[in-house]
Amino acid sequence: MLARIYRPAKTAMQSGKARTRDWRLEFEPASARTIDPLMGWTSSSDMNGQVRLTFDTKEEAIAYAERYGIPFRLHEPQEPPVILKAYADNFAPYRKVPWTH
Repeated sequence: MLARIYRPAKTAMQSGKARTRDWRLEFEPASARTIDPLMGWTSSSDMNGQVRLTFDTKEEAIAYAERYGIPFRLHEPQEPPVILKAYADNFAPYRKVPWTH
C-alpha cells in the first residue's frame, strides 16, 4: 500500500494557481481495474484508491504517513521560472527590434 505525496499542478483550464498550494496524499492502485462484462463499467476492489487527503504543507503530509506507518514516495514539484515583464519594456531604447505600429 504505497502512497504518493505531491503538490498538484494547475489544470489547463485555469490561468491562476488556485488549489496548487496544498499537498496531497493518494494511494497508488494495489490491483488493476476490471471491466464489468454486463455493463462495461470499470471497477476495482481497492478501496484505498478512493482516499485523497489534503495537507497545507509537505511536512504535515510526511508526518501523517510516518505516524500511521504508510510507505510513501515524495514527488517534488518543478517550479516554472519567474519572468518579470513590464509593459514599458515594449518601448525601451535597448529593445532589439524597434516597436512600430
